[in-house]
Amino acid sequence: MILVLSAALVLWLFTSLWSNQPATKVRIRNGDKIFATFSLNQNRTVQVTGSLGISQIIIQHGKVRFIESPCRNQYCVHQGWLSRSGQAAVCLPNRVSVELLGEKRFDSLNY
Repeated sequence: MILVLSAALVLWLFTSLWSNQPATKVRIRNGDKIFATFSLNQNRTVQVTGSLGISQIIIQHGKVRFIESPCRNQYCVHQGWLSRSGQAAVCLPNRVSVELLGEKRFDSLNY
C-alpha cells in the first residue's frame, strides 16, 4: 500500500512540477544588458549588434531562433527553434543570448 501511494505521489509531482510549459515571451541580451523583451505572438526579425558583429534572431509562430551570427562555429544557429519556457540559445563569441520566458517553476539548477 505504501509503495503504491509513494509511486502515485512521485508521478503526480513529476507531472505537476516538471511539465514543460510553452513560452510567452523572449528576452534578448547583449552582453550583460537586456537588449529587448518581445512577445512570441508577433512575427519579427531582430538584429542585435554584439562584440563581433550582427546576430539575427527570428520570432515566428510562437518560436524563436538565431538565423545568422558572425561567430565561427555557429552553435547558436544550429540550436534550432526554441518554444518552451526556460530554453535558451547563446552566442558566446558575440555575447548575444535569447531566453524564453513563461511560467517556469524550475530552472536547470534544480534538476
